[in-house]
Amino acid sequence: MGNSALKSHLETSQKTGVFQLTAKGLQEFPEELQRLTGNLRTVDLSGNKIEVLPAGIGNFLHLKSLTLNSNRLTCLPNEISKLKKLETLSLNGNRIQQLPPTLGQLKALRTLNLSGNQISEFPSGLGSLRHLDLLDLSRNQIQNVPTEVSELQAIEINLNQNQISVLSAGVSLCPRLKVLRLEENCLELSSIPQSILKDSQVSLFSLEGNLFEVKTLRDLEGYDKYMERFTATKKKFA
Repeated sequence: MGNSALKSHLETSQKTGVFQLTAKGLQEFPEELQRLTGNLRTVDLSGNKIEVLPAGIGNFLHLKSLTLNSNRLTCLPNEISKLKKLETLSLNGNRIQQLPPTLGQLKALRTLNLSGNQISEFPSGLGSLRHLDLLDLSRNQIQNVPTEVSELQAIEINLNQNQISVLSAGVSLCPRLKVLRLEENCLELSSIPQSILKDSQVSLFSLEGNLFEVKTLRDLEGYDKYMERFTATKKKFA
């Protein structure tokens, strides 16, 4: 991409606070953006070939939305934790294997999209994200949802298309969880904690494509209670 094109993008971004440069074959995070650390609220560099997010990302203190879907990132720098105003972090379709322990410091974060990466362990340390609405970990390689999941404040957790065979009952203790997606995993009926049906806030629990027929859920204790929540929610949005 020519320098003049980048220059005009930078000039526009200085006025709008938005920098969007998608599918341009960029191999590096544009260094020139450092000039706009005081201006930028939104950065979208999806569909490029960026392999590294530089430590300098921590200088964008006013950033509210950072989108790098479909790049080649394998990890994130610890400095990302400095983005205290960040509300949306979208990193779908990269090669990320694990998250930095500092990610839990993104206190304003509402949406964390990590679909289609190479994450094999359920990320820890996200319980401090008090405003998290959506955690999307679909299309990864997670096998186990551990007890610590109970700390999450998310309203929706998407774990579709992983390799999950172990689901902790801790998920029923998530205080705000309403939507739990676990389609196309490796769950047996016997590995579904009945407390999710009986005692949780979950009103949409999707389990199609596991190792049992979904209709056999009806045999579990608490199914009626779950259906009451499910029906009440459907009526609310009807």
